[in-house]
Amino acid sequence: MSLTLFGHPFSSYCQKVIVALYENATPFDLRLVWNGDAATDAQFASLWPMKRMPVLVDAGRTVTESTVIIEYLGQHHPGPVALIPPDARAALDVRHMDRVFDSYVMTPMQKIVFDHIRPADARDPAGVADAHALLETAYGWLDAALRGREWAAGSAFTLADCAAAPSLFYADWVHPIAASHANLRAYRARLLARPSFARAVDEGRPYRKLFPPGAPDRD
Repeated sequence: MSLTLFGHPFSSYCQKVIVALYENATPFDLRLVWNGDAATDAQFASLWPMKRMPVLVDAGRTVTESTVIIEYLGQHHPGPVALIPPDARAALDVRHMDRVFDSYVMTPMQKIVFDHIRPADARDPAGVADAHALLETAYGWLDAALRGREWAAGSAFTLADCAAAPSLFYADWVHPIAASHANLRAYRARLLARPSFARAVDEGRPYRKLFPPGAPDRD
C-alpha cells in the first residue's frame, strides 16, 4: 500500500483527514503543498486543478474532498476504527453531523480567517459579521445536540468527529465558545485530548505564526 496525501499539517481540512489516518494507524506519505517546493505544487495542481487541499493518491487513483477521502479510506483501507458505522441509519446521523461541522463551523470560520488576508480596501465586514452570527447559531445548536453524548453522533468516534476537531479548534480562536455552551466546550476539550487529534495539533504547532488573525497562546 502506498498512500500519498498532498496537504499541509496546519490546514483544517487536511487535519480532518490526518485524524482519520491516525485513528487507524494507516501509513501515508505527506507531501507539503505551498511550502516552497515548486515541483510538488505543480503536481498538486495537475492532480486537482481546484487547488484545494487535501488530495489523496492511492496507487495512481486521485481522491479529493476530505469527507470523500475518509469514506474512501474506510472502503479500501479499513482499520479497527469504523469511522462510518455499518448501520445505514447510524451512518446517516454521522454524515449529517459531518455536514453540520463543515458547513456551519468550518465554512464561517474560514470566512473570518481569509478576510484577514485580503487587502484592507477589499475586506468584507458584512460577510464577516454574518460568519460570526452563523458560528454563534451553530454553537447553540451543537451545545444542545451534544447533551449526553461523548462524541458528535453518539458513543463512538466517527467521521463527524474528524470534521469537528479542526473546525472547533480554529473556530474557537476566531469566535470563542461562550462558557454558557458547556457541552460544546467539554466536547472540544475531549477532541483535543484524543491522541489522533492531539498529534495533528502538535504537528501543526510550528506553523501557528501563519494564522492570519494571530493564533492565541493556548491549546
